[in-house]
Amino acid sequence: MGLFVSGLLAQNTGGPVKVAITKSGDGTFQLLRDGQPYFVKGAGGNAFPDRIAAYGGNSIRTWGSNDGQKVLDAAHQHGLTVLMGLDVARERHGFDYNDTAIVRKQLDHLRAEVLKYRNHPALLAWGIGNELNLRAGNPKVWDAVNDIAKMIHELDKNHPVCTVLAGIGKDLVTQLTAHCPDIDFLSVNTYGDLKSLPQNIRNTGWAGAYMVTEWGPTGHWESLTTPWKSAIEETSSEKAAVYKSRYEYSIAKDKERCLGSYVFLWGQKQERTPTWYGLFTEKGEETEVMDVMQFLWSGTWPANQAPHIYSLQVNNQKPIDFLSLQPGSQNSAVTVAFDPNDDPLTYHWEILPEPTQLSDGGDFEPRSTAVANSIVGNANQNKISFVAPAKEGAYRLFVYIGDGKNKVATANFPFYVKATPGT
Repeated sequence: MGLFVSGLLAQNTGGPVKVAITKSGDGTFQLLRDGQPYFVKGAGGNAFPDRIAAYGGNSIRTWGSNDGQKVLDAAHQHGLTVLMGLDVARERHGFDYNDTAIVRKQLDHLRAEVLKYRNHPALLAWGIGNELNLRAGNPKVWDAVNDIAKMIHELDKNHPVCTVLAGIGKDLVTQLTAHCPDIDFLSVNTYGDLKSLPQNIRNTGWAGAYMVTEWGPTGHWESLTTPWKSAIEETSSEKAAVYKSRYEYSIAKDKERCLGSYVFLWGQKQERTPTWYGLFTEKGEETEVMDVMQFLWSGTWPANQAPHIYSLQVNNQKPIDFLSLQPGSQNSAVTVAFDPNDDPLTYHWEILPEPTQLSDGGDFEPRSTAVANSIVGNANQNKISFVAPAKEGAYRLFVYIGDGKNKVATANFPFYVKATPGT
């Protein structure tokens, strides 16, 4: 089965496509698909597969095999491959890797999943678990990972196997080397530390290839925080610059070891805010980051580019000024933005309480409900007045700046409501 020059899959759906990792004499690793070089330009999440293909991407990553047939079929329809995740239980959720019976039950379940999907032509590789090292201490988790890898290799001779890690370190790689000899490459989720990843990989002593399976904005755990522990989020335009810089100076630059990457998140989710990690808004609008991804993947910018936001201020203060407001006080906010295509801009403002049920490691987190009747007068403008909530606590003011053509800029401003103002 051949590949088109563009990277699209051939339309034959009759069977698996052989994928392998090779190492040349100079130590360079390469992913081959049907004998042809295949550098992964992928997205984490299976929303909008048509847009991945249209913007120059070639692959999708999942975190589990639920709806695996649907995901694989949709990917194949759009000329994409899939790094199929296998959902492996995590210690931080209470799974006990000393319990041989439940570990065996998990292996048997995953065996059935591999048998379901091993021959699909869109399958690229298997990803065993996600961030199993996060807040974990039992090395038997890696024995279980290796048993899963061995099982996959017995059932599927066509697709390599990895395990997906939260960051990388020498001690972790030492454990993996000792306990997981059957994995074919490493996959790493990393955010603010992406620029250092190529060197960090080498410092650990890992001698093989790797992929970056999640990367994106500066994480909320890496960001500057307010005295009330709210992380300060980059604007969509700041994120766009960060994505471009980190990709060019790490993923694209490490031609010796890196097999490609999956940008996070090709969709929308609530994690600290509704805008932190998604490349789309809840309405499916695209931020400036998407323009950058199209450029990085295809080498060309989109004809219609997203609005660019310069600043968001409240009462002439910046987010790093750690603003506190009196309950019920009237305040002003202003944002400065422009549209590269000179499209007229629309503005949507809302105030959300900071979430009280905070997720860990990307787990589900409920979205806060907007404070009613907080914006005074016409909200469709770049300068507004708003009333601070009556209840003491932590909040954010959000602004969404649209171009009327499904592109948007986003920013938010954390503030604290208390009876006596000050910092």
